[in-house]
Amino acid sequence: MGSIIPTREQALELLKKYNKNESLLRHAYAVEAVMRHFAEMLGEDKEKWGIIGLVHDIDYEMYPDEHCKKAREILEAENWPNDYIRAVESHGWKICTDVEPVEKMEKVLYTIDELTGLVNATALMRPSKSIFDTETKSVKKKWKQKGFAAGVNREVIEEGAKMLGMELDTVIEETINGMKAVAEEIGLKGSLTL
Repeated sequence: MGSIIPTREQALELLKKYNKNESLLRHAYAVEAVMRHFAEMLGEDKEKWGIIGLVHDIDYEMYPDEHCKKAREILEAENWPNDYIRAVESHGWKICTDVEPVEKMEKVLYTIDELTGLVNATALMRPSKSIFDTETKSVKKKWKQKGFAAGVNREVIEEGAKMLGMELDTVIEETINGMKAVAEEIGLKGSLTL
């Protein structure tokens, strides 16, 4: 049987089948939005990039010890195309998989996955608790504080930016911009009314 091109609805249903944790779902929405933003910026397929961003951690809640490996099984069982599956696997390169990000889509996912966590944590520290007044310089300031969002692998983000041939500041700024599109869904609308 040939592979199917999944719709966002199918991807979301599948994600929710394996993930119930609200913070994991919010992370999935943030990564989806940032992937869509970068796809638009780079003239790529927004739907495809968004869907891959949405399901990138599909196996994390139920199979944390097999993260990125179990994802292949889950997505293959649903007849997803191999390039979608490979992209999902590649975001854990050097962490939990040896699948190296090669395609532009894979490199963006690899770079922004950890970064959305740092941006999220930075936004929550603001008096407004909003993504809308979170700036690149605020994220850079928090970046230097190793104890802040200590789980965020800054080396991965730096390496990813290099792979993309983009300045770190640009990657941070565009990640913030991408997250603004789903501010409410990810709990970062805060007290600002726009």
